[in-house]
Amino acid sequence: MNAIEATFKNGQIIPDGPTDWPEGCRLRVEPLSYAAGARPVNGDEQPETPEQIEDWLRWYHSLEPLEFTPEEAASLAAWRQKINEHDMARSEQRIKGLFQ
Repeated sequence: MNAIEATFKNGQIIPDGPTDWPEGCRLRVEPLSYAAGARPVNGDEQPETPEQIEDWLRWYHSLEPLEFTPEEAASLAAWRQKINEHDMARSEQRIKGLFQ
């Protein structure tokens, strides 16, 4: 079953399109974080109106910071080190290639 978007109007939930839900299935319904008529910002889309920008800023400021366990932080640091070493080795190869 896929999530859909819908509009709440006159006390009823009106789906934006067809659903693939079986009859009688339970639902959880909650308002989206962007205003009616506005579109969510994702990928290359950018907010255009002052209201869309304000909605995006409100969403952005509602985000909680990422928190890593010590193990996750160590794993991330090791991965960064591995990537840096790889990049340095490739850079050295390119520089040597310039002078051959």
